[in-house]
Amino acid sequence: MSETLPLYRVIAKNTSTGENKIHDDVTARRYGFPGALVPGVTVYAYMTQPLAAAFGPAWLRRGTASVRFVKPVLDGDEVTVTGVVTARDGRGVTATLTAATPSTPECATLTATIPAGQPTPVNLAGYGEAPLPEPRPEATRPHWASLTTLGTPRADYDAAQADAYVAKVSEPLPLYRGAAGWVHPGFLLEQGNRAIDRNVAMGPWIHVGTAVRHLGGARVGERLATRGRVRSLFEKKGREFVEVDAVIVAGDTARPVAHLLHTAIYRLPPPA
Repeated sequence: MSETLPLYRVIAKNTSTGENKIHDDVTARRYGFPGALVPGVTVYAYMTQPLAAAFGPAWLRRGTASVRFVKPVLDGDEVTVTGVVTARDGRGVTATLTAATPSTPECATLTATIPAGQPTPVNLAGYGEAPLPEPRPEATRPHWASLTTLGTPRADYDAAQADAYVAKVSEPLPLYRGAAGWVHPGFLLEQGNRAIDRNVAMGPWIHVGTAVRHLGGARVGERLATRGRVRSLFEKKGREFVEVDAVIVAGDTARPVAHLLHTAIYRLPPPA
């Protein structure tokens, strides 16, 4: 019999800072959506709540997640996150989760694991650092293909940033608060977005999914840097996709925190 994870309900907020106009009502409707999209990284933050409630630091230190965004979540929607443990064995734990709204039974899906052993380390030699471009060049396929190393976004996750982030995503769990608190996994996924939108100039764009491995986690007070490279480029139904392979490191020693394969539509077909 499957084991049910804690149920989580939250009222979705459009947490966008405004640069990506897919999070603007007028623009989103021009592209055929019912309204402004709540960012995928915010939906992911909601979906991590049952995992962190059930497994705590074990998942934050060495867990994995593969999330796919299926249908839009809109500002003010009540999001219900449900999940079940589908396997427990000598290799660890596997769980699946779904985010739903009253009008959409499957907005996003997530498969997570908590491996029994320590995570496989990454070879940082394959992930260089570079300055962020200024001004940012237009996001074209030839430009993406020309990049060997993405510019490196940085973030200070101090106490003020931690308080602001957990408030932004309506996070109730105490393990993200205080001087010994953990960096929220949603904030880590946000750094995948920064590896994309701080390197190029885009019109409306959409984050469609991420596979993440936690490599020890990070704590409040640490400075993070996201080292990235382009892993693949492809087109589907007129949409242009980029997949970024990124490692988030912490502090002067560049301690690996998380590994992301972060996929986005960087160019949408013109609206009808």
